[in-house]
Order: sequence, then structure tokens, then C-alpha cells
Amino acid sequence: MNDEPKSAIELKEIRQTRKRNQDAEGVKAMAEIAAADIAIRKRTANLRAIRLAKEAADLANPPEAKPTKAKKKKST
Repeated sequence: MNDEPKSAIELKEIRQTRKRNQDAEGVKAMAEIAAADIAIRKRTANLRAIRLAKEAADLANPPEAKPTKAKKKKST
């Protein structure tokens, strides 16, 4: 690091540069969050559609009831 004291103009420029970098990173992070949110919503909608289709198919074609076997009573 440079041990020389910085002038007010240099300090102001450093602060402005840091602020611009932070703003750019914030915009980038918000874009990533928005993209992830959209992806999650698409996956959720797809899974919901699959579930609803499966439920409709199950209602239209109920599973066959298996015949139950009668239990024999024990004679005592």
C-alpha cells in the first residue's frame, strides 16, 4: 500500500469508484435473484401441471379393487 496521504480529490474519486462498483454488483445480484425466481416459478408450474394431469388420470381410471381373502375363524 501507498503510505502517502491522499488528497481530497483522490479520496472522492476512490469513494465514487467504490460506489459505482457496489451499484453494479447490486444490479447484477438482483438480476440473478430475478432469474432464479423465474426458473423456480416455471419448475413449480410444470410440476403442478404434471400433478394435476396425474390426479385427473387417477380419477378417470381408478385402480382395480383387489379381492379380499376371507379369514378363517379358528375353532377352539
